[in-house]
Amino acid sequence: MKSTLFALCIFCATAAWGQAANYLSSEPQPIQMSGHRLRASQHSMEQEQTLLVNSNNVYGHGERPLWEFPSKTVAETPLGDVARLLRNQHTIAKKAARVVEQ
Repeated sequence: MKSTLFALCIFCATAAWGQAANYLSSEPQPIQMSGHRLRASQHSMEQEQTLLVNSNNVYGHGERPLWEFPSKTVAETPLGDVARLLRNQHTIAKKAARVVEQ
């Protein structure tokens, strides 16, 4: 009962807030474009400017193909192989001769 009443109050509060929000007006508002006196007139072009950063291009020519360089990634052992190895080491390991409980 309490949860139903609480859900009803939340629903009514949301509906009331949605109706009270009148910051979005339904009245049409014409767009005001700001003008500039040189916008549509004919005038000379500006001097050319480069957008690229001034830097030296470095390139090299080599004789070794890319496949000769070793890869930096290390091949990982599959998790199943690691589990089998640990299980075998556990069975081979030396067991305690005597167990002492206090």
